[in-house]
Amino acid sequence: MVLPGITLSFSSLISAYQKLQSNLMSQVRNLARNASSAQPGAFILLQFQMAQITQIGESISNMISQVNSVINHAVNSQIPR
Repeated sequence: MVLPGITLSFSSLISAYQKLQSNLMSQVRNLARNASSAQPGAFILLQFQMAQITQIGESISNMISQVNSVINHAVNSQIPR
């Protein structure tokens, strides 16, 4: 999809999602290394971020499913009956 000044592609979306996941995993590792001195708020923040990453992943999955459905419908409508 191309809009004025905005470019969105599947690969850029997945790349951004992978960066978010990687950043979150780094935070989890850092917190695990210093678990005895971690603040309760840090655990809550990580839990919230994990939920957000999960929701983003589910949204991407739903988008892929919708695109597949559109493609299947387009292909099926081209088959002579």
